Amino acid sequence: MSSRLQYLSHYPERLQQQIQQMIDDNALGDWLRTRYPATHSVANDNDLREYVIGLKNQYMKKTQPLSKVIYDQKIHIVNHALGLHSYVSRVQGGKLKSKNELRVSSLFKNTPEPFLNMIVVHELAHLKEKEHNKAFYKLCQHMLPDYHQIEFDVRVYLTELELTGYVYNVPKEA
Repeated sequence: MSSRLQYLSHYPERLQQQIQQMIDDNALGDWLRTRYPATHSVANDNDLREYVIGLKNQYMKKTQPLSKVIYDQKIHIVNHALGLHSYVSRVQGGKLKSKNELRVSSLFKNTPEPFLNMIVVHELAHLKEKEHNKAFYKLCQHMLPDYHQIEFDVRVYLTELELTGYVYNVPKEA
């Protein structure tokens, strides 16, 4: 399959062929916009923090609080990351204090809400499960039952974004 399908390389050949056909027909962006017609309104770091804390309180009340939640322009798909969870440890008065931070790629400022939801769920799941193991994906599916389908759709979105440079802000001449 084409190197253009790097985000989908672990999926079955049949699915890759279907996506490649949509690319060849110049129909991938239209398919995404039909499936997900609107983008979310979580526009800034404060909105994102409220969104993340809402999900965390709904599904993971007993986990440590988040000290920082932001959109991060430095996170880019080139690094194979769409979001980051980090643990900052500091010594304060003889005690080791850790703070949890959640960062979402600013790439997700203009996407459908399910895409943002999937990234946030993924990063929240890392608060309990550090590795991408069976327990991790089970937790993701608990918070977002169609997690795997949306993850696939995000990968399709990334493919179209890389090919055309846009999905939802279609240039007037396109």
